Amino acid sequence: MLKKALFAATAILSLAAGAANAADLKEFRVGILGGENETDRLRNYACLADHLKQEFGFEKVSLFPAADYDGVIQGLLGGTLDFAELGASGYASVYIKDPKAVTPILTTQQKDGSTGYYSIGLALKSSGIKTIKDAKGKKLGYADPDSTSGYLVPLTQIPKDTGMPNDKFFASTQFSGGHENNLLAAYDGKVDVAVDDSSGIGDFKDGYTSGTFRKEVDKGAVDPNKLVEVWRSPLIPNGPLVVRNALGEEWQKKLTAFFTALPEKDHKCFAAIEGGDYKGYAPVKHDFYNAVVEVRKAAIGG
Repeated sequence: MLKKALFAATAILSLAAGAANAADLKEFRVGILGGENETDRLRNYACLADHLKQEFGFEKVSLFPAADYDGVIQGLLGGTLDFAELGASGYASVYIKDPKAVTPILTTQQKDGSTGYYSIGLALKSSGIKTIKDAKGKKLGYADPDSTSGYLVPLTQIPKDTGMPNDKFFASTQFSGGHENNLLAAYDGKVDVAVDDSSGIGDFKDGYTSGTFRKEVDKGAVDPNKLVEVWRSPLIPNGPLVVRNALGEEWQKKLTAFFTALPEKDHKCFAAIEGGDYKGYAPVKHDFYNAVVEVRKAAIGG
């Protein structure tokens, strides 16, 4: 009994110390997923850093634009990042490795109120590819191994339309180093079909309302008139905003309130960090991602 009591007391003291450290947080560390060039990501997130400093009085808000998705995943697992917005598959990876590492607090809401998006396959109109079945024996471009729409979903769902595993149906598949690079690879003819994230609502000529396609159209990097959508997945859960659990429930509540208010407080900043035209944020819990966790476990593991 004495031994158990001592262990319990130690645990309580440890938790109390953690809560005190979190309350005295001087630096807040934000992870930014790879997939877009670093300069654009830092520019888009600069306003968020300013708002976080003003709201919470942090001495420093550090932005970490990882080279790939795994950089953010490892930062959250290793305790070197406090917050990030992940894709559903990236969150599943964190959860599979350590269910107690982070807590999802919010997810984005599309203009139509939905909390889902799509993986779409894009090809050059000049390629003659009109549907994914036309791409047999062609090159397929993936975005990132930890991307939901850029890998996990097309890996598991395209075969349902083609009747064959992707490595058998296509002449080759490759990772292009993120969503932006993948779309540009299709646009430049380096791959025949690129899979990327998209709201799938709104006008194709605008790149839809949000997603990589929209970002590249807004930047003038691609002309939508030269592209065609050749495949679309079932609806995918929008990824979560997550908070490192070591910060404690109080910070989860504070950050939930902060981000919930951001779209109305500074819609330009909200649109910059999310990359498109969204309605706002909606509360989310782990259960929303159960199906993605199970698909990831079965298809590629943690």
